[in-house]
Amino acid sequence: MNRNLLQRTITGIFFVVTLVGSIVLSSISFGLLFCLVSAMSVNEFCNLVNRQDDVSVNKFVAMAGAVCLFLGFFYCSVYPGQYAVFTVYIFILVYLLVSELYRKKKNPIADIAYAMMSQLYVALPFALLNLLAFQSADDSDFTQYHFILPLSVFVFIWVNDTGAYCTGMLFGRHRLFERISPKKSWEGSIGGCMFSLLAAWGVSLFFGNIMPMWKWLGLALTIVIFGTWGDLTESLIKRTLGIKDSGNLLPGHGGMLDRFDSALMAIPSAFLYLLLIGNC
Repeated sequence: MNRNLLQRTITGIFFVVTLVGSIVLSSISFGLLFCLVSAMSVNEFCNLVNRQDDVSVNKFVAMAGAVCLFLGFFYCSVYPGQYAVFTVYIFILVYLLVSELYRKKKNPIADIAYAMMSQLYVALPFALLNLLAFQSADDSDFTQYHFILPLSVFVFIWVNDTGAYCTGMLFGRHRLFERISPKKSWEGSIGGCMFSLLAAWGVSLFFGNIMPMWKWLGLALTIVIFGTWGDLTESLIKRTLGIKDSGNLLPGHGGMLDRFDSALMAIPSAFLYLLLIGNC
């Protein structure tokens, strides 16, 4: 037990340091990290669905699509309006469709559906991080890289997860979604939300120039709600496929999808929230 805890702790520290360091360091390190994360997450998703007897998604093309989608968003975030960069990605999507005519696989509809799901469910949320990271400068057509918005998404998720775990262990009585995740409780979810709102208040003290406190609180609440749904959605996928972890890349923590499950819904919802309040 102690060895597993030590392994989990070391892996967790490495994961957090790598993620935070890459986001804070520069736009280049941010882009390189999440380009890699996108490809690895799509690869993991394809490996999961390909376990089914009648499914055979072309994971290498799907991974290439994830990389092209992220780089397209990255490029357009740095140089707004350069939408021609998505040409390659469109060709990849078309290829994923047309190639099923010639692959002669058992269930081409399932292959197409899962291939497109890999792009919509996994690749797109990571690509949308670019729209949080690059903001237009005042009275200028150029954008600037700001680490705080993409970083805050993960900080609020981590605080919510930690707060929910601790509160649930102490006070959890009523199951949140027992059919999908028996261990989650309403008490834990409410506790995690309170801790996230407290974290948002703390962030507003240092970054009030970016958004006022009420907007930070709204962002945290949005991330908590949709992040919880993201967690439950990945749990539903794993339960349907009959697996415990999405992978074993991170010892003691599972795979990439296990670490980013909440973010897959939190990132798009955070973007829409910031768009609605005029901060994106």
